[in-house]
Amino acid sequence: MRTERNLTRLDRLFARLDREPERPALLSVPRMSPHRVVLFGATLAFYLAIVVAVLTTSWLVRFDWQVMFFRPYQQWPEIHGFLDYLVVLGQRGPTAVMVAAWLGWRSWRQHTLRPLLMFGAALLLLNATVGAAKIGMGRLGPHYATVIGSNEMWQGGDIFPSGHTANAVVTWGILAYLASTPRTRRYLSALSAVVSLSVGLTTVYLGTHWLSDVLLGWAAGLLILLALPWVEPLLTRVEAWILGIRDALRSRRTGAPAPVPAPALVPQRGPGGTGEEQPVREPVATARPRTPAYLAPGPHTARCERTPVTPQGPRRPPHPERVRGTSARPLAGG
Repeated sequence: MRTERNLTRLDRLFARLDREPERPALLSVPRMSPHRVVLFGATLAFYLAIVVAVLTTSWLVRFDWQVMFFRPYQQWPEIHGFLDYLVVLGQRGPTAVMVAAWLGWRSWRQHTLRPLLMFGAALLLLNATVGAAKIGMGRLGPHYATVIGSNEMWQGGDIFPSGHTANAVVTWGILAYLASTPRTRRYLSALSAVVSLSVGLTTVYLGTHWLSDVLLGWAAGLLILLALPWVEPLLTRVEAWILGIRDALRSRRTGAPAPVPAPALVPQRGPGGTGEEQPVREPVATARPRTPAYLAPGPHTARCERTPVTPQGPRRPPHPERVRGTSARPLAGG
């Protein structure tokens, strides 16, 4: 009786990866549903409300000054060293390298450029929107504030909205956006929310951002994630264009014709190199021979390869001096 060894968790993980050589057929792509549109509109209204509250020097600006004078880094100095490392999770360089490496591996395993293209589009939107807002409003940070109680706008700064916070929302949220299953998407959404909240509050603790900067950074990053389904059709065309260029370069290097999408009839050259094109139908997959369930696993001899037999026995006569299972011995004479 054949027994199989118990697979460890690591063995099962690698076995699952080996069963995923290409993009899953039923991969759910997020779309711009009515629920997402409502959430996008609410987040945009929150974004504009924060901007108006800061421009009008409302209660939010006064609360920013109160938090700054509280100086959290002096109230709890024992966690300062830990938070100096935690804030790295919101820096563009290290996080982009880590996430791009993971998404590049996924693109290679699934034979699709969608993960890398979506990440690149998200970073491009992040740089364009957040960067333009920073330069346009020019707010100074708490360490460079000049007038107590003022909003410090249009002073040549680049602090509003918080780039660390928006980058944490987009960089870690893209992993949840590209998740293959709803369960994984929920877990990664919760993880990215915790990371982005922690990074934003850490910048307030360190005194590098006002609290209103962090609020606007959360809204800016969430707007980019919610708007990604609008970019999906464009990225699909970009992926097809890139793969077409790759196939053309590969065929030019190898001398083989570029792969053609599988139509019903594929034109090919006629025999003898006459230049005539004959429509050749796609080959139909033949059914593989099945091994009966009662046979033990392993190689079996085909029926046509066996020695033909008759009711009287095999055609080839047995060896005159050997009987199956025993040796012919001379009888003892008397």
